[in-house]
Amino acid sequence: MHAKPGFNRACVYAALILFALYFILPMYVMFSTSFKSIEELRTGNLLTLPSQWTIAPWVKAWSEACTGVRCEGMRPFFMNSVSMVIPAVLLSTLIGAFNGYVLTLWRFRGADALFTMLMVGCFIPFQAILLPMARLEGLLGISNSTAGLVLVHVIYGIAFTTMFFRNFYVSVPSELVKAARIDGAGFFTIFTRVLLPVSLPILMVCLIWQFTQIWNDFLFGIVFAGADSMPITVALNNLVNTSEGTKEYNVDMAAAIIAALPTLVIYLLAGRYFVRGLTAGAVKG
Repeated sequence: MHAKPGFNRACVYAALILFALYFILPMYVMFSTSFKSIEELRTGNLLTLPSQWTIAPWVKAWSEACTGVRCEGMRPFFMNSVSMVIPAVLLSTLIGAFNGYVLTLWRFRGADALFTMLMVGCFIPFQAILLPMARLEGLLGISNSTAGLVLVHVIYGIAFTTMFFRNFYVSVPSELVKAARIDGAGFFTIFTRVLLPVSLPILMVCLIWQFTQIWNDFLFGIVFAGADSMPITVALNNLVNTSEGTKEYNVDMAAAIIAALPTLVIYLLAGRYFVRGLTAGAVKG
């Protein structure tokens, strides 16, 4: 006998709810712990809500917690990440859009070989470029700076953004470009007036992808950042590993949520555009 559709649907929903709880539980523990006092943590249960809510751990995590020898909280490092991620995301996305446009609609000899090399670049591990990039930054005089971090993330992200835009532009009707050429539009006019206005879906994909990758990066931050340009992921690691005095897990949890908050907000506000962009052609071609 075949199972009834209603029973199958109930099993699917039960499995989905179970998986959702599995992924939400750590976030719940972090959130509830961050609002508990250190005394309640010692005597209470991780799974219980705070008996007396307090924002003191958040205040300390933001402005007073020690990250190594500095006790300025996460605030300066949060701003370091902001000043790094905005130009890196915008530059890598713009360059990827331009590359995708050229590789798709203004083909030249060797275009396929160049695109293949860019695809290979997507799979090069971070560790493989550390020494060459350190050498390049030394020659440019931007070692241990925010500008150096921006350069690293732009260079590493170009392969991904080019792939996204190139595969999206393949699905754009060629008649749009032909009509623009007939009307006298040139190279840059077609790019700015014809293609960019229809690129919102894939633009959102690249912005979300790059923002998430750059904000959450730890390896490049710990290798290429200096003491004054350290991103928030490195500061969070230093905070968690600082062993002076009593271990304050509530402060650690608050700091972890502060570090993760921008990416959570981005996905909550623009996650649907990410899915739409992918289905609109970002993985075709």
